[in-house]
Amino acid sequence: MEQAQVLMSDEKNYNAQPPLILAVEDNEDNLLLLSYALESLGCKLICQKDSSTTVLVAKEYQPDLILLDILLPGQSGIDVVRSLKQEPLTSNITAIAVTALASTEDRERILRAGFNDYISKPYMIEDLEALVCRHLGKKLAFDSAFDLC
Repeated sequence: MEQAQVLMSDEKNYNAQPPLILAVEDNEDNLLLLSYALESLGCKLICQKDSSTTVLVAKEYQPDLILLDILLPGQSGIDVVRSLKQEPLTSNITAIAVTALASTEDRERILRAGFNDYISKPYMIEDLEALVCRHLGKKLAFDSAFDLC
């Protein structure tokens, strides 16, 4: 019985830590929309407007999830995800493409590059939240703002 209580206590401590998401988006309005949606889920955020240090940031902070635009200045999101998947410290971090590239060919190319999932812009906040919830699962301890209304 004591063991069960200790495990339950540890589980509560784990869920008390909000998930950390790294969001890489060069458009300030899109980054604001992402941050609004993710904060409504109770997530902590690291926001970047370019991809130049994304791999280093991911290695240092070990986010639970990375939301990555594809069309970024400098290194593209596809190049970044390939680098992330080659690094032992970041290879298992879930990466989701958030992009305006919406054709079937684009989607297949993006997923083949190493992304775990994909959402095309413009998107509904509810769809983004559902996608994040699907990948973070039990790490999310908070309800969506839409569920609270």
